[in-house]
Amino acid sequence: MNEIVAFISENLTTMYILVLAVYLGMEVISKVPTVLHTPLMSGANAISGVVIVGAIILIRSAEPGDLFVLILGFLGVMLATINIVGGFAVTDRMMGMFKKKKKPEQA
Repeated sequence: MNEIVAFISENLTTMYILVLAVYLGMEVISKVPTVLHTPLMSGANAISGVVIVGAIILIRSAEPGDLFVLILGFLGVMLATINIVGGFAVTDRMMGMFKKKKKPEQA
């Protein structure tokens, strides 16, 4: 039990930031109209790129024994990567809807 209390007290600021970021993200996304979700995907891709850079910096500056920080950094890299790949797939599909269709040649 003492280990858990020590762990929480050592990482209290990091946990506050994590909870605040999750809450803020949910509030921002819930206020965006459904029609605008797809066009805003490119902006989310840029933000996710910043998240990846920040998570890599976090991992590089963490102590080897600080598993909490290493796991948070790893999750940041993985989730942001999934968001970027999904965002590009959705954006590519959306842009494909605006391309002109080739008409079949008549014989």
